[in-house]
Amino acid sequence: MEKLADFIASLKLDGVDLTVRPGGYIEPKDVKRKLPDAVEIFASRGLQVAMVTTSIVSADEPYAEETFSAAADLGVKYVKLGYWHYRGFGHLWKQIEEARENLKGIERLCKEYNLTAGVHTHSGMFLTAEAAVVRLLLEGFDPEYVGAYIDPGHMVVEGGLAGWLMGMDLLSDRITIVAVKDFGWFKTEKGWVARVIPLGEGLVPWEEVFKILKSLGFEGPVSLHSEYEEVGLSEIAELTRRDAAYVKEILRRIK
Repeated sequence: MEKLADFIASLKLDGVDLTVRPGGYIEPKDVKRKLPDAVEIFASRGLQVAMVTTSIVSADEPYAEETFSAAADLGVKYVKLGYWHYRGFGHLWKQIEEARENLKGIERLCKEYNLTAGVHTHSGMFLTAEAAVVRLLLEGFDPEYVGAYIDPGHMVVEGGLAGWLMGMDLLSDRITIVAVKDFGWFKTEKGWVARVIPLGEGLVPWEEVFKILKSLGFEGPVSLHSEYEEVGLSEIAELTRRDAAYVKEILRRIK
């Protein structure tokens, strides 16, 4: 954690999006014990833990309330929720109803602890792959407590021409968190696959995305994701440094 804090500080970013989920930096069962130490380590470098990324999809699951409570105690405002896997054709409406029931409990926790939960747009066989479905999930919930965590990278995978744009339009009054990464399509022996590639080399028109966010008055967290596969840690570090500079340059231009 100390080395990670030093690296993030070297990028001159404002803070971190810390994983509190199975296999993450903090296991959910350890959140009450380890999250305070992590926040202290990052704070010593002038960094804020602005949000935590979880696998939570129900207020009733183990460690859900503990995670929300620990985050609130430490001044962490935003919580990324987990995923509902799409069960295939014929199940969508039922799954939307089920997920909305789960979100009622999550909204209750958010109100109790004054947090904002983000429903992440994720391409592929996930319930939240389409922005229109996310809009249906969020309808009637207060975006101060349950909102859209948009990921334009995943959105261009599902709608590369205009789907991402219409998706941002549909969710414009629900956007609470933004993820930053880029994708390209690659033909393999198993068919076409989408892979994360450096910002500016992929499908996302990032300058247009940030201009839209500016027009909306968006002021929530922007989380830079370095989900590069098949490369070593040193290359991931360099790609992350490059991506951070890319985002800062766009923000400078549209300021």
